[in-house]
Amino acid sequence: MASLHLSCTHSTSCSDHHRASPRRIFPKPSHFTTRSTRTHRLQVSCTAAANGGQNQKEPSFQNVEASEGKVDRRNMLLGLGGLYGAANLVPTPAASANPIQAPQLDKCGTATNLNTGQALDTNCCPPIAASIIDYQLPPVLQMRRRPAAHRVTPEYIFKYNLAVDRMKRLPAEDPRNFMQQANIHCAYCNGAYDQPGQGTLDLQVHNSWLFFPFHRWYLYFYERILGKLINDPTFALPFWNWDNPKGMTIPPMFVDPKSAIYDAKRNQKNLPPAVIDLGMTGNTDPLQVVANNLTVMYTEMVRSNSDAYDFMGKAYREGTPVNPGPGASERGSHTAAHIWVGDPREPSGEDLGNFYSAGRDSLFYCHHANVDRMWTLWQYFLPSIKIPDKNITDPDYLNTSFLFYDENARLVRVKVKDCIDNLKMGFDYERIDLPWLDYRPPPQTSKARIARIASTAPKAETLFPLKLEQVVRFEVSKTKKGKADELLVLENITLDTSKFLKFDVFVNDEDDNPGELDKAAYAGTYAQVPHKTNTPSATTSIRLKLTDLYEDMDLADDDSIVVTLVPRHEGPGVTIGGIKIIENPTKTS
Repeated sequence: MASLHLSCTHSTSCSDHHRASPRRIFPKPSHFTTRSTRTHRLQVSCTAAANGGQNQKEPSFQNVEASEGKVDRRNMLLGLGGLYGAANLVPTPAASANPIQAPQLDKCGTATNLNTGQALDTNCCPPIAASIIDYQLPPVLQMRRRPAAHRVTPEYIFKYNLAVDRMKRLPAEDPRNFMQQANIHCAYCNGAYDQPGQGTLDLQVHNSWLFFPFHRWYLYFYERILGKLINDPTFALPFWNWDNPKGMTIPPMFVDPKSAIYDAKRNQKNLPPAVIDLGMTGNTDPLQVVANNLTVMYTEMVRSNSDAYDFMGKAYREGTPVNPGPGASERGSHTAAHIWVGDPREPSGEDLGNFYSAGRDSLFYCHHANVDRMWTLWQYFLPSIKIPDKNITDPDYLNTSFLFYDENARLVRVKVKDCIDNLKMGFDYERIDLPWLDYRPPPQTSKARIARIASTAPKAETLFPLKLEQVVRFEVSKTKKGKADELLVLENITLDTSKFLKFDVFVNDEDDNPGELDKAAYAGTYAQVPHKTNTPSATTSIRLKLTDLYEDMDLADDDSIVVTLVPRHEGPGVTIGGIKIIENPTKTS
């Protein structure tokens, strides 16, 4: 398929084209984890950094005590020096349909090894501040433009390394310190926090609609801290452009052992010139890997989503168990990059291959800048996706809050609703071609072999629940003959969250070559990065839109389809409760 070429110079950013229409439109062309044992942090203080021109008065950080055992939430919150106002209190644990509140930092848990119970060498918990500020986005005086990492100049690389070096030299107790910033991901993503008011129920920002907004806020403050340390209010993080063939290797600036952004804990087989395998098929042909990558991007960005939740992730409210369901981008390219970079020599795939340690690699922030870019593209630059509203408007989503430390070391509370528009936050992305946007697989109309397979394939209802340990093929009945707008639903997927798990889904696959994804039969994927929950497993589900696939394979008038599930991980860890086809409830004309 032809790639989409945009008439845009190297210095042009997405914002340059945002205002040409009512909204922004492109022209078409074994694993360490944390344990929820609540501990108190020692009293620490933080002063202005010697480096980076930090002249403002820094706030102090102190231990805030809270009694053990069952505590009335209203009294406890109001007793934290007024950290949480009464207006922000939520109902009792039995309540539902409320936004998840920001975590209670004094109740943060310590990190442990899930397999041995031994303590890690770090504590993910942040220092406690005397007050929390409800953050207001500052006026945008000058836009930060995030560049493609493979296109940056030597001057930019110097500036970036200088900023990270100064971040690493900050006092260890300073919340802007490199390890303190890395620990943010560990705390929010590995069970160190409980949902306020919900007992020991984990707070987890992955595998739900919180994935994109949490990481957007995370990078926002990280970027502003780096900018302040080098006195450059325009400094912007680079993005790893793994969705474009020219950016499908680890950006060269990250592999210099003498640089501040270097990390030795990476898969040595996947250093440049190795091409990232977003499909994680194990195919060794670089050309096929690129074709697979473009197919993965087209599938997760365009083909497989029927509504905003399919892309963003499922609803996650107060009282919701972890992992309600990841969106297409999170369980696809996002997870693949984590696992592909993580070091197999390390016991848990450190650094990038495990949530608790991912933030210790500077490449993490470059990777997630591109993940965030996918959200921006989804929102504003993909007119071919006929979904009326690509933004979630549920108030429980918009009013979910997080806590971060800003560039002035102030503890601030932010809400999802304030990060929906990247331009209002003051950052944008360099404009790069999107070769995957038109990478629709060629039609597949030969049915003779599939008919023979279907005659011998077992019915789905005879196999489920299914423990997925090898390639499995079965027949699934459609809702109605001739129905073209349907969804394939894989439900009650029970997972061991401490392991890397992945499986691909194919429909009426004729050639049975799982190493090639650039074909109409490829429907989508599920994958997860290892992390911790309070329970040894979690249950989730995914939906895959079949509309384009039916058209590409001429399946609209068939009574059933043949589904093939291909596990990409080793060993057990996934049980699928059921699979079915349903009519698309969000069908649009």
